[in-house]
Amino acid sequence: MEKLLEQIKHGTVWPFPGGVHPPQQKSQSNSEKITRLPLPDKLVVPLKQHIGAHGKLIVDKGDYVQKGQALTSPTANWSVPVHAPTSGTILEIAPSPSAHPSALPELSVIIKPDGKDTWCQRQQVSNIKTIDHDELINIIHQAGISGMGGAGFPTYVKANTDKKIDFFIVNAVECEPYITADDVLMREHAVEVVQGIEIMQQLLQPTLCIVGIEDNKPQAISAMQKAAEHNEHIIIQSVPTVYPSGGEKQLIKLLTNQEVPSGGIPADIGVLVHNTGTLFAIQQAVYEGKPLIERVVTVTGNTIHKPGNVWALLGTEIKHLLDCQGFSPVPQQRVVMGGPMMGFTLPTVRIGVVKTTNCILAPDHNELAEPGDEKACIRCSACADACPVSLLPQQMQWFAKSKEYEKLQEHNLFDCIECGACSYVCPSEIPLVQYYRVAKVEIKEQQADKIKADRAKERFDARKERLEREQAERQNRHKRKPTTKSADEKQKVADALARVKPKSDKDGEKSAVAAAIARAKAKKQQGEQLEPDNSDVAKERAIRKQQARQYKEEKESQGSSESTDDKKSAVAAAIARAKAKKAAQQNSAESQDENTDSAPVDDKKAAVAAAIARAKAKKAAQQNSTESQDENTDSSPADDKKAAVAAAIARAKEKKRQKEGNNPS
Repeated sequence: MEKLLEQIKHGTVWPFPGGVHPPQQKSQSNSEKITRLPLPDKLVVPLKQHIGAHGKLIVDKGDYVQKGQALTSPTANWSVPVHAPTSGTILEIAPSPSAHPSALPELSVIIKPDGKDTWCQRQQVSNIKTIDHDELINIIHQAGISGMGGAGFPTYVKANTDKKIDFFIVNAVECEPYITADDVLMREHAVEVVQGIEIMQQLLQPTLCIVGIEDNKPQAISAMQKAAEHNEHIIIQSVPTVYPSGGEKQLIKLLTNQEVPSGGIPADIGVLVHNTGTLFAIQQAVYEGKPLIERVVTVTGNTIHKPGNVWALLGTEIKHLLDCQGFSPVPQQRVVMGGPMMGFTLPTVRIGVVKTTNCILAPDHNELAEPGDEKACIRCSACADACPVSLLPQQMQWFAKSKEYEKLQEHNLFDCIECGACSYVCPSEIPLVQYYRVAKVEIKEQQADKIKADRAKERFDARKERLEREQAERQNRHKRKPTTKSADEKQKVADALARVKPKSDKDGEKSAVAAAIARAKAKKQQGEQLEPDNSDVAKERAIRKQQARQYKEEKESQGSSESTDDKKSAVAAAIARAKAKKAAQQNSAESQDENTDSAPVDDKKAAVAAAIARAKAKKAAQQNSTESQDENTDSSPADDKKAAVAAAIARAKEKKRQKEGNNPS
């Protein structure tokens, strides 16, 4: 460590792999001082201008707000508030196009300035030594400061790290072409930037602070050296002009010869990096009580008549910046937010300035030509030579096109800083960075979906376990729990058993009390009430059912034949009755002619014979009914019917005999 510190203090710089040297084009905008623009007609302030969640709205439509007044309050981790850039009235709270290549709508507060620029109440600090760590962190947090040179990482999170920081690095390289915002800011406000560095030194307590500036900014280097000459722990170090030396990991390699591990962050190796604009905003928040409501923006390009750097209020539409600097658009004009290497073309100029907006580039067709059609890769390896992270851009592009995301992650896709060096040197004009950006988004979406599915499964398993536990509790609630007896109760039971035992021996049988006690003991040992054994009864019932089924089948087989015979007998009896009736009528007529005196005697005999026949038939029917009831109650209707038929036949025969008797031979 001592040797490394000595090398750093002697100005040693360690190169990183790759890199390119595009035309700088910085002289267009760094020759003039920072200017202030007139207030726009309206300000469109997005609620989310940083990585993390946006805050909770604390204003409503129609409210009057003052300059610096908070519009939101932080509600979650990595959440910082946004503030009113000037005084005025809130016209609307509605979605507006975001500062993103897709221009997807973001909830925004639209303010109409009143022109007075009236400040809200501010709290200023004259001596930071009197403020403790937590209070300083809270000031930075409530001021809404986030990284102004990268992805917009909340500054209070970085400043409140619990890891030991050996090197605090100030990223003042500004390596991308055209952009001069940090250069001019250091020239004009070097003292304020150094004060911001000292605030971070108080918070982090680093061993050394290193300010890295490219050697093409001699005026900024001189101004910073002069402002930091009283602080021996701050070193101003110039680095070679090569793109992308302003990348966080590349700058750490240049200044400390340390490499951030894949998938790690600088704090893992004891390093923390801040941007120049961020440090200026920290100084303004602590010493002046100003939240982050404006920033320096470079407005440049061949279609701009007055290129330079301006103080732009957050929420100012890009169109207002262009018009104030003399914009003369050409056919199919492109407007780029950021530089030509990492910036993106805006779909509309009605997008507002955000905390990470450092440049608005409006080039003509000769200055920044439209990319040609993508051609086949010729495997020249120029992209691999230019990559500052030592990746394999060509191989990753193949995986991205075929959506082989697992292989992309194996090839460290997320180590790509999207600097665009590979696309810049590609002779086939393949937009390599665009492939990587799309692949990163899709991988993150897959990971998010997997996390959601895992959480849903956890909730399902937890619910299932809870329901099973509740069901078990309900079942156990109805079970009788054995009661524990005290020593006195046990003794009383033993005395009762002792009294019962002699009596049972004397009488020769167990008493009812002894039997009850024996049953209670058996129940207690078995743990549950024994059910009576009804197996014998069940077996007998099954045998009776089987016998009944067999008897029923036999009677049905017999009944079918008997029913046929009964039907024939009934028909024959009917025929016989008809013949007998006819014969009786004939005989009666003849007998009346021959002898009328003998008729009463014959009728009386016939009646007696018929009564005897009916009595016999009735007796036979009763006997048959009694026998059938003894055998099977189901067969009684068939026997009664048979007896009735027999009785009818007997009556018919008797009547026939009577008629024959009345008829003289």
